[in-house]
Amino acid sequence: MKKTIALLTGFICIIGLTACGEKDSSESSEISVTVIDTGTSEPKTISENAVTESTEGKTLIVYYSASGYTEKVAEYIASGTNGDLFEIEPVDVYSDEDLNWTNPDSRVCYEHENPDSRDVELVSTQVENWDSYDTVFIGYPIWWGEAAWVVDNFVKENDFTDKKVIPFCTSASSGLGESDRLLADMAGTGNWIDGERFPSGVAENDVREWVNSLGL
Repeated sequence: MKKTIALLTGFICIIGLTACGEKDSSESSEISVTVIDTGTSEPKTISENAVTESTEGKTLIVYYSASGYTEKVAEYIASGTNGDLFEIEPVDVYSDEDLNWTNPDSRVCYEHENPDSRDVELVSTQVENWDSYDTVFIGYPIWWGEAAWVVDNFVKENDFTDKKVIPFCTSASSGLGESDRLLADMAGTGNWIDGERFPSGVAENDVREWVNSLGL
């Protein structure tokens, strides 16, 4: 009789321990939420601590501005795209007299007449986190129907592979010409699209309208 009671007591304890173990296991498991996808017959389970990361690329606006007009357009583009700005700066800065194209003895006139002198040394051609940008605007003034050659070394020394490149320029009267195509040829990499020319003192709304038309 005592032996039978002992066996029953042991059996009850084992059942109790098993139940407690199942309860602890349930409480320590990861919490999940079941979401019903109406497009499929089976539910999807999403962990409560799942994290979604943005895969959108960044936008960079690179520019050289001789008189401030291109800089202003670059700032408008940056505002409209939430992009970053990078100014191309020559080591030997162009003075107002250097930029006087009506003076045949000025620096720009000399460089125009002597292409070998257009190798303009820049403060830097390296952009921090360059690989994180998938869209790059490049802005410049028009000099004698071409992009100001101050931008040349930046274009030559960077790899635009897998980037959309969008040229823009400013001028008082000259058009875009072939400046965008010549820069694309100089780069040799990247998906270059047709550029846009803006008059000096263009309104911000006009620049934003153009940016919106790009569908970025």
